[in-house]
Amino acid sequence: MMVNTLPYALTSVNMFFMAGSPTPTTTLCCAPLLEGQLTESSADELAVVLKALADPVRLRIVSAIATAPDGEACACDLPALVDRSQPTVSHHLGQLVAAGILAREQRGKWAWFALRRESLTSICAALGAGCEERFHP
Repeated sequence: MMVNTLPYALTSVNMFFMAGSPTPTTTLCCAPLLEGQLTESSADELAVVLKALADPVRLRIVSAIATAPDGEACACDLPALVDRSQPTVSHHLGQLVAAGILAREQRGKWAWFALRRESLTSICAALGAGCEERFHP
């Protein structure tokens, strides 16, 4: 049985679907993956973020926002940047915000998104310093 873990339903395609929904403010908190066994709650928390990133369209959205000149992007520009429909981009943005990877700000009619860099920093910390050397001696 699949359970929807999002705190809201993604039903609108005009980027107002998250109005009033708080942006997650917590960051991942776990010991480096290769330095000790993760607790169940730490593993669950890390898995949510990794699952959100485990999609090619979402990775392209994160990359587009992270490399934007001002470090943010309007939802209105993203469909053309990733060659997907606005409803599809809206869905993916909702997943990324729910996972705490992106922050959302409403400006008039449109939503603007920025990377929450601390979320990616936390993923790197969870993988541990020198992770690559451990697998390629």
